[in-house]
Amino acid sequence: MKNYPTAKLRNVVLLGHGRAGKTSLAEALLFCSGASDRLGTIAAGNTVSDYDAEEIKRLCSISASLLPLEWRECKINLIDTPGYFDFVGEQAEAVAAADCAVLVVSGKSGVSVGAEKAWALCAKKGIPLIIFINKLDDEKADYQKVLAELKDVFGKCVAPCLVPIKKGDAIDGFVNVVDMTSRRWEGDKRIDGPVPDGMDDEIQPVREMIMEAVAETDDDLLNKFFEGEEFTTEEIYNGLKYGTRSRDIVPVLCGSAAKNQGTQLLLDAIVKYTAGPDKYNKLAEDAAGEPVEVESDPEGPLAAQCFKTIADPFIGRLSFIRVYRGTLKKDSVVYNATQKAEEKIGRVYFLRGKKQIETDAIGAGDIGAVPKLSITATGDSLCDKANVVLFENIDFPAPVTSMAIMPKAKGDEEKISAGLHKIMEEDKTIRLENNVETHQQIISGIGDQHIEVVISKLKAKYSVDVDLTEPKVPYRETIRKAVKAEGKHKKQSGGHGQYGHVWIEFEPTDAEGLVFEEKVFGGAVPKNFFPAVEKGLQESMAHGVLAGYPVVGLKATLYDGSYHSVDSSEMAFKMAANLAYKAGLAQASPVLLEPIGTLTVTIPNANMGDVMGDINKRRGRVLGSDQHGDIVTITADVPMAEMAKFATDLRSMTQGRGEFSFAFRAYEQAPEHVAKKIIEETAKEA
Repeated sequence: MKNYPTAKLRNVVLLGHGRAGKTSLAEALLFCSGASDRLGTIAAGNTVSDYDAEEIKRLCSISASLLPLEWRECKINLIDTPGYFDFVGEQAEAVAAADCAVLVVSGKSGVSVGAEKAWALCAKKGIPLIIFINKLDDEKADYQKVLAELKDVFGKCVAPCLVPIKKGDAIDGFVNVVDMTSRRWEGDKRIDGPVPDGMDDEIQPVREMIMEAVAETDDDLLNKFFEGEEFTTEEIYNGLKYGTRSRDIVPVLCGSAAKNQGTQLLLDAIVKYTAGPDKYNKLAEDAAGEPVEVESDPEGPLAAQCFKTIADPFIGRLSFIRVYRGTLKKDSVVYNATQKAEEKIGRVYFLRGKKQIETDAIGAGDIGAVPKLSITATGDSLCDKANVVLFENIDFPAPVTSMAIMPKAKGDEEKISAGLHKIMEEDKTIRLENNVETHQQIISGIGDQHIEVVISKLKAKYSVDVDLTEPKVPYRETIRKAVKAEGKHKKQSGGHGQYGHVWIEFEPTDAEGLVFEEKVFGGAVPKNFFPAVEKGLQESMAHGVLAGYPVVGLKATLYDGSYHSVDSSEMAFKMAANLAYKAGLAQASPVLLEPIGTLTVTIPNANMGDVMGDINKRRGRVLGSDQHGDIVTITADVPMAEMAKFATDLRSMTQGRGEFSFAFRAYEQAPEHVAKKIIEETAKEA
C-alpha cells in the first residue's frame, strides 16, 4: 500500500450500538473497495476485523481493529470498534486517533443507547459524523421511522441524502434526494436514472429535512429557504460539505451491509463530505508545558501518539501509531516525551485486521503500527527530541465492577499476575490490586462481560485457569464503652521463666488507630517494657474479638501491673498486653463497622424512581439530587457490601444510559442483623 498525501487521507471510526452491524459494514466497505476479495460474515467467523479467537467465539467485536482501504484516489483508515458498553475503552482509543466517525444505526431497532453515547462521545471530541442506517433489507426495517427518531433525538442537523428504492422487501437502488436521481446497480455497473414514479410521498419529507439542515449552515441560504426558493444542486452539495466538517450537518445514508448495498455511496460521502487531517490541528504541549497547535506538515518534525497496544504471547507487542506531523520512518530513533526516553523504531507496518503490510514510513495524518517497542505504552507521545510535543493522554473510563481472582492450581499466583499485566498493557480499563487485608487479588473492569473476557484470555493465551468470587468486604471492629482489664502472662519451665503483668484501661476514641498512654506510678511496670506493651496491643488490633477484623478507634492506658526482676521480658509483656486486650474488648461492647461509600449516579429523569428505590434496597441514604434538563444526578451514602452488582443493575434499569462513581467515605456501625450474619459467616469459614 502506497503512502498518500495528507489531504487524501480519511481517518474514520465506526461507532454504534452492539448488533447494529458495524463489523459487517466494515467487511462490505473492504470488499466494495477491493481491499478484501470476499465478503466475510460474523456467523462464519471469517471477517477481517474480528480475527481474535475470543471475538470469533462470542460473535461480537471486543477490540478495535484497523482496516485501511483505497477509494477514489484516497486512503480511508477505518477503525472498527465494539458496540457493547463493557468494551468502551476500545472506543476511547479509536476516537483518539480518528478525525471523523460513521455512526451505524439499525433500521430495525432505530436510535439505541449506544448511538446516543457514540453521538455524545463525538460531540465531546468535536468529531464530524455521518450516519448510516443499516439492515434495510430486513422486513422489519422502517427507514422513515428511524429518520424521525434521528431528528427527534439529534435535531435539525440530521440531513438524509438517500431514500431506498424497494422491490418487494429487497432494496433495488437509491434515490439521491440532493440531485433527485436514482442509482441502481447491475453487477459492478452503476446505472443512474430518473426518480421512479410513485415515490413522492417518501421523498418529499426526506428532501425537506435535508433542505432545512443545509439552510441552517448559511444566512443567505436560510433566507432563501424561508422565502420558499429552491436551492441549486451545487448549493446543497456545498452546504453538506462545509456543514459536515463544521458539525452543523450530519448526512444520513442507508443500505444493507450484509447485502453490500449502499456501501459505494457511503465511501463516496466519506471522501466528499469529510476532511483530511490537513484541515485539523492537534492541540498539545511543548517541553515547557505551553500549549501548541500541531499542524499536519509531512516535512515538519515528528509528532505522533500511540493510541493502542496489542501484547500477544505469540505475535509479540504491537503499537498502533497515529502520526500528526512529520514522518515516522523505519530504522530510526524517536523520543518518547511521556517516558522521557529514546525509543528505537525497527520495522513499520500498515495493518488490515491481523495482516501486516510492511512499509518504509508512516506519513503525516496516517495510521500504522510498530512492533516490539520497549518503553512505549498506550497514550504515549513520540516526537523529535529537539521539538518535544506532548499530546493529551487518552481519557479512559474508570472500572466499576470488581471480582476476586482465585487460582485453580496452587502456585499460579505469579503466572496470574504476569498474564494480567500483559493484558493490562492492551486494556487500560482493567485494574489489578493485591488486597493485603483480605489476601485477595482483585480485578476491576467495566462490567461482568468485560471481566469474563479477560479471564478467558488469561486461560487461552497464558495457560492460567482461575475462579471468580465476590471480593471480601474489609470490615472493622471497635468498642463503645470504657473498661479496665488485667493481663497476666506467667510461665515456669526450668531456668528463666516468663512473667508479665499489666492493668490496662480501654476506651473508644475518634483516632483511627491505637492511642497508647501510660500512667504507671511507683515503677509497677518498668519504663523499658512500655514499648513492648504498646507493640503487643498494635499486633493484637489486627484481629478483633467479634469476627477477627482489624480494630480501630482504640485508646489504651497502661496504669498498673507488676514484674519479676529475673523472669520479666519484652516478650512476656507483649503476651500480657494481648491477654488484657482480649479480656477487655470482650467486655467493652464491641461492634462491627462496615465501609460506607459515596455514590454519585447520573441517570435520565425517567429512571429516577427505579434508581432511588434500588438505592434504598441497598440500605443507602439519599443525600440529594440535582437536575439539569432530562438528566438527574443523585448522591447517596451506600454500604460497600451492597454495591457488588450495582453496575449490572443500573445498566438494566436505565438501558445503559446511567453512569456512576463510588468512593469510600468512612466506616459506620453495621446494623445488628447485618453484623450477626457476618459474624456467623466468619465463624463458619474459620
